[in-house]
Amino acid sequence: MQIDTAISTLKALAQESRMNVFRLLVRHGSSGMPAGKIAERLTLNQTTLSRHLTMMEQVGLVTRERRAQQIIYKVKFETAQALVKYLMEDCCAGDARVVVDASFPAMGDEAGNLKLTK
Repeated sequence: MQIDTAISTLKALAQESRMNVFRLLVRHGSSGMPAGKIAERLTLNQTTLSRHLTMMEQVGLVTRERRAQQIIYKVKFETAQALVKYLMEDCCAGDARVVVDASFPAMGDEAGNLKLTK
């Protein structure tokens, strides 16, 4: 990942509703979630949610697919993983005792917590 891509990706997450959408979609994993359910769960109106999802889709954080009458949104875990890898690549002043595990789909563990081990 290049610095300009990392900055754009972070900008897409740097807003409370978008961060909440992202975290909700992470919890739903590869099955994703219909836009209507996201709006309902986070008490966002459809227009606002649509703007947020569009921004996130433009930077590659989410994808969408149509299933019958619904649009299902999913986290694009490859992008999230690349961002974490970029942010952590020079971690810990070269301390070999620290291992950054940014494996997906769950960022290290089932709850979506990044594991740092010493």
